[in-house]
Amino acid sequence: MELYGNPADEDVRLPSLPESAWVARRLTEHVVLRQWGLGPQIAEHAVLLVSELVGNAVRHTGARVFALRLQRRRGWIRVEVRDPSRGLPCLMPVHELDTSGRGLFLVDKLSDRWGVDLAPRGKTTWFEMRVSDR
Repeated sequence: MELYGNPADEDVRLPSLPESAWVARRLTEHVVLRQWGLGPQIAEHAVLLVSELVGNAVRHTGARVFALRLQRRRGWIRVEVRDPSRGLPCLMPVHELDTSGRGLFLVDKLSDRWGVDLAPRGKTTWFEMRVSDR
């Protein structure tokens, strides 16, 4: 956290490199489990899905950097990956023997909601998951 910042407090900018998926997963796990105290299944799903969004940003946008942001509000968590490309991700049909292209399929199946918000210079791809507030 001290190297990158806390994505629950502000956008964390990461280089568009494959190893940034590892950093995004660790930051997400830390916030969801330790800071927010949510259960391991929520953390596991959030970590997997953030990895998919980051992978898409790294592989498909041509960006030098992207931003990660996590938000919590009553009953929900939201994870956002912001990049400078306006190219929209596409949910493709997945077949049993496919070896790639499952990222948004997983996001669609494991999150409660997901989408893309276009900005004048880029987009935010996000997912939301319901959580119980204690």
